[in-house]
Amino acid sequence: MTIQSLKSSFLFRHMLNQSDISLLRIFSEVPFSIPSDIPDVAISGIAIDSRAVKPGYLFVAMKGGLADGHDYIQKAIDSGATAVVGEKDVTGLSVPYIRLENPRQALTWLAAAFYNWPARKLTVIGVTGTDGKTTTSNLLYKILVAAGVKAGMISTVNAVIGNEVLDTGFHVTTPDAHDVQSYLAKMVDAGLTHVVLETTSHGWSQYRVDACEFDVAVVTNITHEHMDEHGNYENYRAAKARLFSSLEITKQKPMGNPRLGVINRDDRSFEFLNRFIKTNQINYGLQDMADVRAENIEYSPSGIKFTATSIDFQVEVTSNLVGAYNVSNCLAALTAAICGLGIDPQVAARGVSSLDGIPGRMEQISLGQNFIAVVDFAHTPNALKVTLEAGRKMTKGRVISVFGSAGLRDKEKRRMMAETSIELADLTILTAEDPRIESLDGILEEMAEGAIAKGGREGETFWRIPDRGEAIKFAIRLAKEGDIVLSCGKGHEQSMCFGKIEYLWDDRTAMRAALSELLGIEGPAMPYLPSQDKKEEEWLK
Repeated sequence: MTIQSLKSSFLFRHMLNQSDISLLRIFSEVPFSIPSDIPDVAISGIAIDSRAVKPGYLFVAMKGGLADGHDYIQKAIDSGATAVVGEKDVTGLSVPYIRLENPRQALTWLAAAFYNWPARKLTVIGVTGTDGKTTTSNLLYKILVAAGVKAGMISTVNAVIGNEVLDTGFHVTTPDAHDVQSYLAKMVDAGLTHVVLETTSHGWSQYRVDACEFDVAVVTNITHEHMDEHGNYENYRAAKARLFSSLEITKQKPMGNPRLGVINRDDRSFEFLNRFIKTNQINYGLQDMADVRAENIEYSPSGIKFTATSIDFQVEVTSNLVGAYNVSNCLAALTAAICGLGIDPQVAARGVSSLDGIPGRMEQISLGQNFIAVVDFAHTPNALKVTLEAGRKMTKGRVISVFGSAGLRDKEKRRMMAETSIELADLTILTAEDPRIESLDGILEEMAEGAIAKGGREGETFWRIPDRGEAIKFAIRLAKEGDIVLSCGKGHEQSMCFGKIEYLWDDRTAMRAALSELLGIEGPAMPYLPSQDKKEEEWLK
């Protein structure tokens, strides 16, 4: 049977409801050039890791930074793969092999077709940005719930499907394309109508969400990050902008297509996106020129209050989140919900106020100490800047920051973050943050150079303490009544990488361990890291 005859046949329509799907049927629906000899074999799933292959699966072999999936084709076949997709010339396999020019780009469409295009049955709200993506996604999800909408969420932290919460991984990025489509299909099966999907630049540059049929696109900001991946700011911005160009190719849906771009008027990306977006668009911000703006802003250690104002509505907003940057995140969510989805402003405001907080985002840890202790995910220069500014508003005492910079990632931000902390914090402790196979001492040296360049004095205004647990304990011992200690960069993450090994690590547990030791009360033990008792050369092997 040919692809053309399959498309018009009753068999093709009947196959849509089968648990085992024809590979020929899947390829017949994808929007890219395909070979003419696709085999008509049944597949029961898709995997990109040979260890995840089960009998009947399609294995998609892709070249990665550390491994090449083509090297594991035989292992996938031994595990039961029915067919294999790859980009290299491979012969002599016992199952059909389909060679494609770009398997990574094809994967998202193959997965969407396998799961019968679930995004076409949902209203999909995409959120991107350097900082604030997860917070804005959660705010939008809470607004939808407050409005009585059956909604799900896929973030870099987890996937929420009804009462089910699925972990999406140790280190945060958009889930792989076939996982995203699987989550969307589960949402359709659960009777959900809307989904909030957080997307990263890695997700866009690696085509993980190309087939997600977005209806509303939201950006928080586009600042300095991932230069190791994208090369320069313009490339990074272009990867983020793909969310907005994707609005143009979204298929018509029975519930309609808002096709709305929501952009930040206060951000450096505004002028570019304002020209770039070809669909409907609206902007938000703190300035008077913004379509949706915040007025009468009040800050406190326990939250923020402001009036959200536009030509069409005005509503009082109260949030448990802190800092000026969270005013922007709230505005982004309100604008998307009210102007893009038609949710009543009062209902949207209730949704914002219902969010108690985000794990690892300005999360306060209190065991009875007389100063404020906070864990935050700030791991970019801009995020650290706004976090320290928020910390300054939360106290009349000193701001003490603890943070590191990851190995095998953008090296330029090491100096930038140290410079930012010297300028905005009173005391700075430089420490580990996923050094991976780089020298931690070398990373700290680069950071120290940035600190010194801005007038930092080692041993007086900043310190280098390689072990993160010791760094947090040192910061806690420095703190006096009324100060604030901010441990930044790890947030909710549950591991830290030394060499090629992920060690269990949670900054919140570490903060509680340090506080309990200081206060002389029972508490958790400080999590183990190899920097506690090993020389650096041992974990770099």
